Amino acid sequence: MKEIADIFGIETSSSDLYKIALTHSSFTIENDLPYKQCYERLEFLGDAVLKLAISDVLFKMYPDSKEGDLSKIRGVVVSDNVLADVTKKNGLQKLIIIGKHEEKQGCRKLNSICACAFEAVLGAYYLDGKLAEIIEYIKENFKPYIIDVAEHFEKFNAKAILQEYTQDKTKTTPIYKVIDEIGPEHKKEFVIEVIYNDEILATEKGSTKKEAEQKCAYEACKKLGIIN
Repeated sequence: MKEIADIFGIETSSSDLYKIALTHSSFTIENDLPYKQCYERLEFLGDAVLKLAISDVLFKMYPDSKEGDLSKIRGVVVSDNVLADVTKKNGLQKLIIIGKHEEKQGCRKLNSICACAFEAVLGAYYLDGKLAEIIEYIKENFKPYIIDVAEHFEKFNAKAILQEYTQDKTKTTPIYKVIDEIGPEHKKEFVIEVIYNDEILATEKGSTKKEAEQKCAYEACKKLGIIN
């Protein structure tokens, strides 16, 4: 509890609540514990808290933006990649309670697990009566991500930009193809190429297929002159 309070700068008062927030389902299964002892229900709450806080920031920061544009920015900001980055930087990652097998496989480092644990802690703070404080934490710590996404949205949503361009030009869409998978299962990298009009526009790699595809699309957009 003290470590969580130090990370978020917000006092805690229910140790059981935060222990659950940091417990992955693999640990509960391994130790024959009830389902409610893992973080998944708290994650559900925390997801709502996070989206409320980010929506409030976006609404006030960009008063002239349309709802659709705000939704697109929020979608990136609350993604696993961003939440995992926050979790790894603030030290919460090391507090996650995980099964022995998953620990050996390096699952603690997975973006999805880090993101879920982060949201679960938000849910725990909500139940602990600290909604106002945790919303202020989110606003302060996520503003740099919001600004980055808003100012460089093309690099985060390049797939949609590329698809819109190709459909307008030739009524076809680009093809993303996995050409290689590198590394062990828990730390795998995917090598993907994007093809359009029978031409390979870019080849990139990422820790997930989605990440590699976005990188490919971004480079393809630059090659085609769609974005600078």
